Amino acid sequence: MIRAGPSGLAACSDRGDRIIADSSIAAIFPTPTLLPLGDSALLVRFGTTLTDVANRAAIVLAAMLDNAPIPGVVEIMPNLVSVLLRYDPLLASPSVIQGELRLRLFGLAGAGREPRRWTIPVVFDGPDLAETAEALCMSTEAFITAHNAAPLRVLATGFAPGFVYCGLHNGLILPRRTVVRPSVPAGSVLFAAGQTAITATEMPTGWHVIGRTAFSNFDPAGHPPTLIGSGDLIAFEIAR
Repeated sequence: MIRAGPSGLAACSDRGDRIIADSSIAAIFPTPTLLPLGDSALLVRFGTTLTDVANRAAIVLAAMLDNAPIPGVVEIMPNLVSVLLRYDPLLASPSVIQGELRLRLFGLAGAGREPRRWTIPVVFDGPDLAETAEALCMSTEAFITAHNAAPLRVLATGFAPGFVYCGLHNGLILPRRTVVRPSVPAGSVLFAAGQTAITATEMPTGWHVIGRTAFSNFDPAGHPPTLIGSGDLIAFEIAR
């Protein structure tokens, strides 16, 4: 793991650039449902609710498709429990896309991407921190310790530019707020539904705001514009 530098910004190792297949990381994934969306898209859905195994399956499939593209597919968009494939119908028919996809799904259980690891310092001073800890019957200090106890997997990115979903917290489950904040700044660290999220732009949110970080996952001039990807591991620590 590469730790944050003097600037307080997270850094990472580059170990996530290859696909690995090994019996020690093999997992039994749920059988996916293939859902055609019009004549140029296909949704591969591993579940209808967020579970650890469904999320892992979506991440592994997206990485596999990036590494071994299906001819005619022009975009691969992983989500929490699904992967959307957009393809050019002039280059590949739906039956060909589904056939190629089934071949890759056959070997999915033994494949996985070795995760990149990040350490992100957080100033835990959010307006909802004390209320969040109290709702979980914990002191603020105990909540922060539990929150930072283990690295979290990046479940998905998106929703807003650079937005990162991390999870799943073991035993730290709290619904979203009943009132949406009209705006929180970039770098806000959010908590809800067993997940921690990081904003990269100013945005409204119904999540509990527990802190802030100097790390930014979005640079519109960057290539690519985001740094963290699905399947990466994030260790949160108290900013010093």
